[in-house]
Amino acid sequence: MEIEIGRMGRQEKYKLLIGCVVPRPIAWISSISAEGVINVAPFSFFNVACIDPMMISVSVGRKAGGVPKDTARNIRETGEFVVNMVDVYNVDLANQTSADYPSGISEAEAVGLTLVPAKTLKVPRIGESRIHFECKLHQALTFGEPAQADFLIGEVLHVQVADELYRDGKIDIETFAPVSRLAGHSYARIGEQFERPRPVYPAEHR
Repeated sequence: MEIEIGRMGRQEKYKLLIGCVVPRPIAWISSISAEGVINVAPFSFFNVACIDPMMISVSVGRKAGGVPKDTARNIRETGEFVVNMVDVYNVDLANQTSADYPSGISEAEAVGLTLVPAKTLKVPRIGESRIHFECKLHQALTFGEPAQADFLIGEVLHVQVADELYRDGKIDIETFAPVSRLAGHSYARIGEQFERPRPVYPAEHR
């Protein structure tokens, strides 16, 4: 099937992307408004952006009419946020915070999350998560005309990982038990794992 993007509506494009680009890691982002309200929300348009300096990226879709979501507005205003990783133990709480809470209402308070002070930021970590990336805003871009999404790149200032997850300089993936996003209401756990060593191009052919 050949799909002509120009003939597709927004919802059709959305379903195609989230159905094809899978699985997607979930950034459970905590941020704070200029008025001091703690906002928490999950986003699956999220990934690593650079190793050194360490940076991660997240795309936050806008509401109808091009209105920025609280997360994007907070990050633009304060310049900081925490990415708290989602796993099988906190995914239900993360999902609860995805509801469309009115601005000024703290999802953390409504859901009953444990907020833990960050090491380098005013924004707190989520205690129910076991991996945290404390970030300062490096760059913010707006996509679409009219605006459809805020693409945020954060420089990681500090990382906190639960002791039981970090072994020999690596994350123990089975103990971490991360959860990824699929399409619709579907999520996924880590299934069968396999390795494929990266091939080396023969030196004599260079």
